[in-house]
Amino acid sequence: MTVPKRKPQIFIVDDHKLFRDGLKYILQESGEIEVVGEASDGKEFLELLQYIVPDLVLMDISMPGMNGVDASKIALEKYPDLKILVLSMFGDDAYYNSMIEIGVKGFILKDCDASELKEAIKSVLSGKNYFSQELLLKLIRDRNEAPTIKLSRREREVLEYICKGYSTMQISEALHISHRTVERHRASLLEKTNSSNSISLAIFAIKNNLIHLE
Repeated sequence: MTVPKRKPQIFIVDDHKLFRDGLKYILQESGEIEVVGEASDGKEFLELLQYIVPDLVLMDISMPGMNGVDASKIALEKYPDLKILVLSMFGDDAYYNSMIEIGVKGFILKDCDASELKEAIKSVLSGKNYFSQELLLKLIRDRNEAPTIKLSRREREVLEYICKGYSTMQISEALHISHRTVERHRASLLEKTNSSNSISLAIFAIKNNLIHLE
């Protein structure tokens, strides 16, 4: 007898019940995702996290009580491999750096369509990072003058794949180089751009015109 494949388990954290209900409907309507929990603020989420650790958390930033930044920090300290996809609004820009430093896997706008939401979840579950295209466009509009940073051809190739959200393994396969070589180039890129992780590196590269997005 064939054992049914386990559906990815998603936890939703947002202070608006109608919004949570809408997300649940969109995600469960496909039959491919299981929503295993929901919380109205960071404190409630952390309490429930003691009993169930999902595959991915959809995390709002601005909530009464404990906000998404503090909740994500505490959750990732306890569960470093937990995948968190931030539910963002354009007014949340001030929180991006804090969330990136914590180690979230991406950002998506709350008013995105269902197809982008599912694409973002699929990307993060597969090990990639995800950044809303609208937010990327905003970063491009806000670009700074490019700093003087010299990158080798291979570093630039690795950087382009990082900006597309590829994991180390996926970059290794795409460029036909070892995982260790990818990590070496990644470490060099982080040092040259003074970035703390892949998402902050991607944002730096886009804002400073180090790569050209298609």
